[in-house]
Amino acid sequence: MQQHLIAIDLDGTTLNNKSQLSPLTIQTLRLISEQGHLVSIVTGRPFRTSSSFYRQLNIAAPMVNFNGALCHFPGNPNWLAAYHQDLDREIAFELFANQEELEIDLLMAEGRDRLFTSSMNLPDSPYYPADVSDIDKLSRESLTYNPTALTIFSTEEKQPVIERNINQHYGDFVSVRTWGGDFPVLEVVQKGINKAVGVEKIAKFYRIPKSAIVAFGDEENDLEMLAYAGRGVVMKNGRDSVKAIADEETKFSNDQDGLAKHLIELFELDI
Repeated sequence: MQQHLIAIDLDGTTLNNKSQLSPLTIQTLRLISEQGHLVSIVTGRPFRTSSSFYRQLNIAAPMVNFNGALCHFPGNPNWLAAYHQDLDREIAFELFANQEELEIDLLMAEGRDRLFTSSMNLPDSPYYPADVSDIDKLSRESLTYNPTALTIFSTEEKQPVIERNINQHYGDFVSVRTWGGDFPVLEVVQKGINKAVGVEKIAKFYRIPKSAIVAFGDEENDLEMLAYAGRGVVMKNGRDSVKAIADEETKFSNDQDGLAKHLIELFELDI
């Protein structure tokens, strides 16, 4: 049997519109894992807001966080293919110092286990800690190491100007990506980082050929991953730009168990 790598985005893909794993999704992914295939979460979320889904699935496999900036195997700190691509913290400090001029409403730096932010008035979102004890005000005294990613909030109209400014000053070192959907923000990661980087690392470690990689996504931060996979699957609810490059589209949306139903049909599962 050819082992497959199933790379799954979370929001808008594996999770329903309530940010939950449905019973059918859990059952399907566990069965595929039991058959010997590798199921890996590949998400823009930090580990702190995706670890609960990893535990809920109860599947031993590597995962990718921060849109490819972190690849690791939870519970297995000695996994040889793990990597962490961080950013020079000076970029965070310089953007913070020029926050008003750049018209940035809120700037966040994602630390290893903590969130560093220019304001303690955070959006109401599952992406960010509800417990303020996990948050620090961004400063040279608090952020003493390089962060994994920066998240920038502004109005959508101002995003292109901010992105252009960052690229002009730091384009040799960083990549800027837009999160869409109901929560539009800019994310800054190390140059060249995207989800496909993590998927490729996992696939090569387990010697899984491209033809045996099935990737699911819905947003523009999934583009490289779907293009890299032998079978790139976009959700029915996905963006048109993602549908344009995908190999297949699910018949149902993320809120209708679209990923699970597609996998049941693809692997001819008896569920």
